[in-house]
Amino acid sequence: MPIYEPGKRIAVIAGVRTPFAKAGTTLKSLSAIELGKIAVSELVHRTDLDPASVDLLTFGTVLPSVLAPNIAREIALMPLLPKGVQAWSVSRACASANQAITDAADQIALGHAQVAIAGGAESLSNVPILHSRGFSDALVAASKAKTLGQRVQAFSGIRAKDFIPITPAIAEPTTGETMGQSAEKMAKLNGVTREEQDALALASHLHAHQGTVDGRLTAEIVPVPLPPRFEGAMTSDNGIRSDTTAAQLAALKPVFDRRYGSVTAGNASPLTDGGAAVLLMREDVAKALGYQAKAYIRSYAYAALDPGEQLLQAPVLAAPVALKRAGLTLKEIDLVEMHEAFAAQVCSNLKGFESPYWAERAGFSTPVGSVDRSKLNVMGGSIAIGHPFGATGARVTTTLVNELARRGGQFGLMTVCAAGGLGFAMVVERA
Repeated sequence: MPIYEPGKRIAVIAGVRTPFAKAGTTLKSLSAIELGKIAVSELVHRTDLDPASVDLLTFGTVLPSVLAPNIAREIALMPLLPKGVQAWSVSRACASANQAITDAADQIALGHAQVAIAGGAESLSNVPILHSRGFSDALVAASKAKTLGQRVQAFSGIRAKDFIPITPAIAEPTTGETMGQSAEKMAKLNGVTREEQDALALASHLHAHQGTVDGRLTAEIVPVPLPPRFEGAMTSDNGIRSDTTAAQLAALKPVFDRRYGSVTAGNASPLTDGGAAVLLMREDVAKALGYQAKAYIRSYAYAALDPGEQLLQAPVLAAPVALKRAGLTLKEIDLVEMHEAFAAQVCSNLKGFESPYWAERAGFSTPVGSVDRSKLNVMGGSIAIGHPFGATGARVTTTLVNELARRGGQFGLMTVCAAGGLGFAMVVERA
């Protein structure tokens, strides 16, 4: 049965996001904090929310600023919100915004809050660049020096190699394997062909393009004025390729296994900048304040597996648990939103849903079942729209509840894979 009490269910009132931009392009001058502030500010204005009613704000990010690591508190300190709003940051890799949403939902369910804002942001144009250990040690020693001679002495041992910067790698610390390499492994282990991957990527772009043209995707976007002159604004995602064809995708070379591989730049999500936020309320509070919920959170589940096995397969373990907690089967789900880190990962997850082996791994005697492709990522996914690590979970939530309402469906399922061998699944119910 649903995990939240009747009358005290967690209502998803609305969601807002910035456009998603490929890293190094339109939004490169904005930090994750600034992107988060834009999304939260627009959410408050669009919903005509009294800022004084906000009890908490929780936000996810994967690569936090070294200078301001608590992104949630920095966002909460914008002039729009009272200074007394409690705020904290979370990180569960690509499911960070999902973690923020479930944290906020649980706080509401416990009676510790009634109104909450949750989301995430990422600026992959502005990843922290670190000094080498040798250069860092020299800087620390110089900062403690009391004379010019001591400062000079502190830097005397530096070598040329100490000036080489260190950038964060999108790789598993425990295995050294990048996500792309992991996706290649999953494609081979699960028998996912290049053709399957390219077909899914093509559908992602075409569906996202249609959702942009007809206004369904842009409806969840706040236009972002572009610095430095702020004379224009970004109003839609810039990674969607309406002109992509199967032939163009097939012509791309594999990136991670150049000889035998199938993962290309065309069937993988791009590094992306963006922010997203959702407004959550307790059901009775929302009704008392005159808000119409888009949907209610019916259940959720997290799971994990060995990163050295199949890094991005854990949603297959989380989904059956979320469905069981919701008291539902896959046949009763009207829409499925599955985060597209790689087409190989999505195809592997879909095969895992049908697998008795993975069902047993999750503790069930029968598989989740086969996902009807006409219900899957009906407005595209992360391959086309983009994937700002910390924000994607809030984007997926917003997209799902909005489209579920438009179609008059009752139940929606979302899944998100994440680094570290982590997985997430949530079931929502239309209000």
